[in-house]
Amino acid sequence: MSLTAALVVTIPAMGELARAARSAEKLFDTLNRELPPTLEAIRLTGLEVNQLTEEVNDGVQGLSRVIQTVDRSLETAQKQATQAGVTTRSLTVGLQAAWRTFRNGGDRSPAPLPPNHHPPLSPLQRPQRSQSDPPEGVEPVNSKRNPRSP
Repeated sequence: MSLTAALVVTIPAMGELARAARSAEKLFDTLNRELPPTLEAIRLTGLEVNQLTEEVNDGVQGLSRVIQTVDRSLETAQKQATQAGVTTRSLTVGLQAAWRTFRNGGDRSPAPLPPNHHPPLSPLQRPQRSQSDPPEGVEPVNSKRNPRSP
């Protein structure tokens, strides 16, 4: 009886095993057909991603150069604007002074001197030189020394 019981249990199990083997075969056939194109598409997608990454890196580097150029241009423009402001202020002050001078008919009293400034001496206030003194800026010749001797 045990052989009969083993056959009764084994025959349906063998049928199920055969059906599972056919399903596995169909699955392997499907994988065999579908997997290579899928793997090729994945490989191509990886190449495209690498190419796009390189293009983005190139774009970022180019943008960085453009930003540096713009930054230098802005610094130059700021310096030029500052210089233009100084020049404009100087021009304005000069024009105001010219206008005041023109309005006053050229009769303008000199601006007060700073406290540490001494005005030049008039000829009457200068110390008198004797006739034997050399003129200013000329060194006196030593009379004891013979000019021809070394």
